[in-house]
Amino acid sequence: MHRAQANNPLHGITLETMLNRLVEQLGWAEMGRIIDIRCFNYDPSIKSSLQFLRRTPWARAKVEALYLARIAPVQTQGSAAPKS
Repeated sequence: MHRAQANNPLHGITLETMLNRLVEQLGWAEMGRIIDIRCFNYDPSIKSSLQFLRRTPWARAKVEALYLARIAPVQTQGSAAPKS
């Protein structure tokens, strides 16, 4: 099973962690502009968004893709920098 996850960039990252990092970096307004779903645009909260995303595979896939496009590359670049 470990081998099956070796190339999965989301392995070990919870949906809540993804959502928190996206909100921190982009904010609800930008997330709602990119992915037009009600839980991002009207009275957004982590709790309501998690409930919706866990029940809605197409929306979760869009959030995962956004995370990979916007957050994962930044973390990879940051971790690749040499430490002084």
